[in-house]
Amino acid sequence: MKENLVNFPHRTSLRQLRALGAITSTKSLSAAAQHLSVTPPAVTQQLNLLEDALGGVPLFERTPTGARPTDAGREVLAALERVEAALSDCATAIQALKGMDGGRVAVGVISTAKYFAPFALAAFQRTYPNVEMRIAVGNRSEIIAALERFDLDIAVMGRPPEHFQIERAVIGDHPHVMIAAADHWLVKRKRVPLAEVAREAFLLREPGSGTRALLLGLFSRADLPLGPRMEIGSNETIKQAVMAGMGIALLSAHTIAAEVADGRLAVLDVEGLPIVRQWFVVRRSERRLLPAAQALWNHFVWSGADFLPKTSAN
Repeated sequence: MKENLVNFPHRTSLRQLRALGAITSTKSLSAAAQHLSVTPPAVTQQLNLLEDALGGVPLFERTPTGARPTDAGREVLAALERVEAALSDCATAIQALKGMDGGRVAVGVISTAKYFAPFALAAFQRTYPNVEMRIAVGNRSEIIAALERFDLDIAVMGRPPEHFQIERAVIGDHPHVMIAAADHWLVKRKRVPLAEVAREAFLLREPGSGTRALLLGLFSRADLPLGPRMEIGSNETIKQAVMAGMGIALLSAHTIAAEVADGRLAVLDVEGLPIVRQWFVVRRSERRLLPAAQALWNHFVWSGADFLPKTSAN
């Protein structure tokens, strides 16, 4: 079997791989044959050749609900997905070589970055009006999961993932500040100790959020317990709740720039703050950027900082 496995790539064809994919997706041999516009015996033949190339390892099993891939079958299907993605990228790249008149790019934007990323994307769109963009907005965990699944070409975020290989480039500084209602009793205080702030009621994002992790890490490093807390699923709702006097919050200064400027929110002068991180544009190391995605990557690297909101913390 070992010898057969060594020769596996040389004894298979895309037709064989697609036969397995069709059987799995349609759940039956006859439906797979119809999907591929061939006869059922032709599908069976391709599947048998594929299993022979693997040394006779079965790739699917029949169940009362239809054909289901075995563990080996799922590995081959994963390879098929990569092959199909590579062929799609190749076709798009060849089309793009005719000129940057089009192309597609999938970009992920962490929710906190939505206060500047749309302006950067709009500027890119004006330069390349025929590039089709798919934009996904989510919290840090959601965007990282999409990157890990190869669903995104690039992503804009504040804290890149560490459990798989990535390429990253700095866009600009990303300060985080403590905010309160404009009439909060701590607003006029200077250099408020973190221990005093810890007794306040806190409004924080859901698990998986980068700002939540930053807040909890801040108090953990100071060995301070956090006071009463309320979990809220969006920055916009947190800002409204802070303005209503429900508590204070740690948020990106770029998130609250407009509300601070017009006096609806105030930045507290807390010891150790602001925490200045950085904005990054990120991609998987294995992901070869096609011309449209590469152009958007370059746009964020070269011009992204121009779209960051101006704050006193910058």
